[in-house]
Amino acid sequence: MHIEHHPLIHDFPELRAELHDLRQADSEFARLADEYETLDKRICRVEEGIEVLADDALAVLKRERVDLKDQVAKRLAPPAAQCCGCCKG
Repeated sequence: MHIEHHPLIHDFPELRAELHDLRQADSEFARLADEYETLDKRICRVEEGIEVLADDALAVLKRERVDLKDQVAKRLAPPAAQCCGCCKG
């Protein structure tokens, strides 16, 4: 079975420079990105059978990965693209 890795550079290829620059300039962003990458690698190890984890625990890790990616994406979005808070979507 092929396991799909989700590194940030593959999920945001058009933002490669921004990812690099933010990792260098913003320690909080670097922490988020590193935490995301570490979690993604752990999920892949579980899915490959290298590490054993219950299905419900794996589901929790996957939700955490989505939450981290959302946080990273918000930090990558240019200010004009961010919601002003008036939408109720």
